[in-house]
Amino acid sequence: MRESIEVTGMVLLASPVGDYDKRLVILTKERGKITAFARGARRQNSSLLAAANPFVFGTFRLYEGRSAYNLIQANVRNYFTELAAEQPGVYYGFYFLEFADYYGREENDESQMINLLYASLRALLRPSLDDRLVRRIFELKAMVINGEYPQVFSCNACGGSDNLAGISMRAGAVYCASCARLAPDLQRVSPSALYAMQYIISSPIEKLYTFTVTPEVLRELSNLVERCVHRYVEKHFKSLEILSVMK
Repeated sequence: MRESIEVTGMVLLASPVGDYDKRLVILTKERGKITAFARGARRQNSSLLAAANPFVFGTFRLYEGRSAYNLIQANVRNYFTELAAEQPGVYYGFYFLEFADYYGREENDESQMINLLYASLRALLRPSLDDRLVRRIFELKAMVINGEYPQVFSCNACGGSDNLAGISMRAGAVYCASCARLAPDLQRVSPSALYAMQYIISSPIEKLYTFTVTPEVLRELSNLVERCVHRYVEKHFKSLEILSVMK
């Protein structure tokens, strides 16, 4: 008889299959992004009914097949059911799942992305934090985890860290005031917005959601991170269509 395995992770996607089953995409710490089938999960008396849904975080016991896994048991640590009542927070949450699905790979260590997802979903439930700020923090840190992000700590030309004036998306780096002429596409950036980017890039995940910014800095940060997404992420996210309507 085959031995089962246990993984820790979060359900990114759940879709119906046949009359009673579900197909899950789970981001796991041990096996990276995997596909698992939850047999009978749509039956009202199924032990997997509540666990086979997006946002569910916990440990999953599986049998490994040739091209997919079969889910046999789940020990749920957080359903994030409160998120369903948050508008537009729940749609930001679905966007985060889709973003993580884009970056997720099989047999990859996804511990940091799972930790970021968990922290970001919890941040969406905090009334003191603007969902738009949570989004930009999540996007930038997700790019950092995957090694694709701009260099914002020293001038790309002279190497100095003082009087940094703007960022070039073409170069993926910042320039100081003295070297700004070397970057024709330079976008001026305020010290506050630049510091926010530096903080997000360099801070551990548990420290990410410990600050707020003024509306002016949020607008500037949003524009900068949006340009980073266009520069480094080659995907159109369907979940953003709903968010764009809700703006």
